[in-house]
Amino acid sequence: MKNILSVENMRLSDAHTIESGVPGKELMMRAARGIFEAVDWKGPVAIVCGSGNNAGDGYALALLLKGAGFPVTLIRLGQRFSEDGRYYYDKCRKEGIEDRTWNEETDFGAFATVVDAILGTGFAGKVREDIAAVIDKINSSGAYIVSADINSGLNGDTGMAGKGGQDDICVISDICVSIGGYKPGHFLNMAKDVMRSKVNVDIGIEPLSEEGLYSLIEEEDLSGIIPVRPNFSNKGTYGYTALIGGSLRYSGAIRLASMAGAAMRSGAGVVKIGVPSSLAKELMPHILESTLFPMQDSEGEFVFNEDELKELTSNVKTVAFGMGIGVRDETAKMLEYLLKNYKGRLIIDADGLTILSGMSREAVANAGCDLVLTPHIKEFSRLTGKTIEEILENPMGSAINYAKELTVGPKRVLLLKGPSTIITDGRKTYITDSGCPGMATAGSGDVLSGILSATCAYIPDLTPAVAAGAYINGRAGELAQQEMGPVSMIAGDTVSFIPEVIKT
Repeated sequence: MKNILSVENMRLSDAHTIESGVPGKELMMRAARGIFEAVDWKGPVAIVCGSGNNAGDGYALALLLKGAGFPVTLIRLGQRFSEDGRYYYDKCRKEGIEDRTWNEETDFGAFATVVDAILGTGFAGKVREDIAAVIDKINSSGAYIVSADINSGLNGDTGMAGKGGQDDICVISDICVSIGGYKPGHFLNMAKDVMRSKVNVDIGIEPLSEEGLYSLIEEEDLSGIIPVRPNFSNKGTYGYTALIGGSLRYSGAIRLASMAGAAMRSGAGVVKIGVPSSLAKELMPHILESTLFPMQDSEGEFVFNEDELKELTSNVKTVAFGMGIGVRDETAKMLEYLLKNYKGRLIIDADGLTILSGMSREAVANAGCDLVLTPHIKEFSRLTGKTIEEILENPMGSAINYAKELTVGPKRVLLLKGPSTIITDGRKTYITDSGCPGMATAGSGDVLSGILSATCAYIPDLTPAVAAGAYINGRAGELAQQEMGPVSMIAGDTVSFIPEVIKT
């Protein structure tokens, strides 16, 4: 797994590396060399430099490009330099590298490649108007744009440009070359829309602290999480799971069937679908391998029946609850019963999260089962009482702190949905970068819950089980989008590509 470091952790780790005997100038040249080797260069090249160490990486890069025979021009935004940056700038002058000061007449369209070395990962807030004008010219230049470490104007911890308003701006890059370790801002919020690709280069900086250290889940990591299946096994080995959802208004028979299919394709041994009795006939033609469990209802919505819930959940390793279930008092009683009496792993989504947000934090924290909560930002806002803006300004901290608050006895895992997904139990935190715009369609959350109900049933460690499920969901969605396109894709398309992801 690749490391993701908070901006503060990266700053402290960088300083510690220098204190341990690696000169800052050496780290700067390693960064420049990493950028040089990561890009398929075409000249002429303009390197736009600000005033800090990010600019210093640009000056060191100019020396490498000059040495490789590329025409290169430095375009500076001022006369300030960091100590190490000044060292490499002076070397550029000695090498006769063309050096200009930015003005409004500067034409970036004259260059095949423009390197953004203006603002580093320490930047936060709103870009100054003079720098915004430069960024606007870079974005409209038509050149191939390379960002050093992070796109200038993007917050390294949040992946937001300013507060995300239409007047907030950052560089839109063809490639962002992260230095030393990825930061959360390479994945969260706006990141995928402003980085067409990204790569990290290791320059020998080891994380100093576990605080602000996260893990990126990628395809190769799943082989260490998903167990090999022996011949000496049976369906019970891989877990019985129960899916409880649906109502007359949100019957979604196809969606529930899709959810069941997602669970089966993701490796569940047996899937039981708890559904209001009056919807059973509607659902029956759409399920084959799963078991239908009709439950007492009134006017198409569940009625709490303790005996039925006990029978449905008595031998299952996981329960997924809340998809299209409604928020009546009867369904709230069902969730209260599960929180108090169920001892397996309970995944709560959709209407279940709305019900949960009306309960006391203590009632949730004291639940006798392991909990997996899967909110999107708006649902998370209801759960935490924070505004959406507050969450977007600190997504990692908000997720981690909430998971910590809920963890009293059994394990609590929060999966916060977004362009990239945050998975945390308050101690260990993962990010999955898989997923695509085509998944913004009805039923996608149900598919994820189905996948999680399976992975959480047969993967022993709960937090990696959730992270694996999130990766499978996102990657299957990406493959579906390649086939169907982002506009025509539906949630069921994601299910059809789950086997390809797991097989790979």
